[in-house]
Amino acid sequence: MDRRQFLTLAAALSAGAASLPSKAAVAASGAKEMRVVVAGAGIVGASIAYSLAKAGAEVTVIDAVGPASHASRGTFAWINATWAKQPQHYHRLNQTSVDSWHELQEELQIPITWGGSIEWFASAERQQRLAEQIAEQVRWGEPAQMINAEKIADLEPRLRFGTQGLAAYSPNDGAVDPILATQLMLKGAQSLGADIVYPNELKSVSLDKGRLVSVKTTMGSIKADRLILATGAAQELPKRIANIDIPQRTTPGIIGISEPMPRLLNSVVAAPGVHLHQRSDGRFVIGEQAGAPASHEQRLVGRPNDFPSSQLVGEHGSRLLQAATEFLPDLKGTRMESVFIGWRPLPLDGHPVLGVNPDRPDVYLAIMHSGVSLAPIVGSLVAKEILSAEPAKNLEPYRPTREFANVSRY
Repeated sequence: MDRRQFLTLAAALSAGAASLPSKAAVAASGAKEMRVVVAGAGIVGASIAYSLAKAGAEVTVIDAVGPASHASRGTFAWINATWAKQPQHYHRLNQTSVDSWHELQEELQIPITWGGSIEWFASAERQQRLAEQIAEQVRWGEPAQMINAEKIADLEPRLRFGTQGLAAYSPNDGAVDPILATQLMLKGAQSLGADIVYPNELKSVSLDKGRLVSVKTTMGSIKADRLILATGAAQELPKRIANIDIPQRTTPGIIGISEPMPRLLNSVVAAPGVHLHQRSDGRFVIGEQAGAPASHEQRLVGRPNDFPSSQLVGEHGSRLLQAATEFLPDLKGTRMESVFIGWRPLPLDGHPVLGVNPDRPDVYLAIMHSGVSLAPIVGSLVAKEILSAEPAKNLEPYRPTREFANVSRY
């Protein structure tokens, strides 16, 4: 964490401390204390840990590297309920979570840029389909619309869109620094008594008559009643720990972070070939989805976040910046502070995996794409399911025992 992040974090904790219930107050409320280990200190694991700690659980968070060190570090961090969130039950879950982000922002003083999003495609055919998808969103209660170049210029005068065509505008969308948000959630959990332990890798579990009694890690055993696997793209863990294979098609993307800039952009912009937004700290986040060429498969097998050389970092950073400058010319000459590979935990059907394998009822899986958008609602619902032992109806479509169809929307 650099000095800027530290000062932001300290200020946020100071401002938010009064709104957080103390551990004593939670215990006095009569909530039953359950020992829960959360494996994975990314944004989803952090949200679950925070909700569990608020509800009175005895929480330990472990991570092999540290907070937001893998999938959460490499995400574009767009908070949304867009056309790609299909079908309607999944779209509604994301809508609810966007609302929940506002509540979490107030509780923990998380900096979020709420500037909406502007999205368009290059081909006329894809643009027509986008208009149909936006009409569907409107029917589902999303205040989205197709807007023309004049309206785009009003919203984003520095954005180069052209004079013809339409773009989708979703005013409810936002963007967040996922690393800072994760840190603030973990600090919130910690203030309620949670332990955050890293580097500490999950190795195995100990069972007694089929029930979990402890979690074995590289730093020893932790007594536990429940284990939550919030381990993102670590595809082998569900099979090894929960005795269930979750089919994933995890793919790499490239994320670049610029030096701080004066305010140039308020919206998330999803332009042909590149996405960009400007965080509250002035830094631009530029992202593109990248395939994995066969020549790179061996190098990418361990899902690295970092490129193997500074030369490649520079080349990818220059390419990202050039693509972004086509739509935001004021970015010309900007220095890229970091460029890395992002890995999306993407179950085969594009939907979250939330629940247990009946063979391992004490190991709860929380694996998903849309981890940033869904983090607040997932944290709340998973905590309630675990502590009340009552299934959440709106999580039923996302159980790990479902049939996984091969669906590509992203």
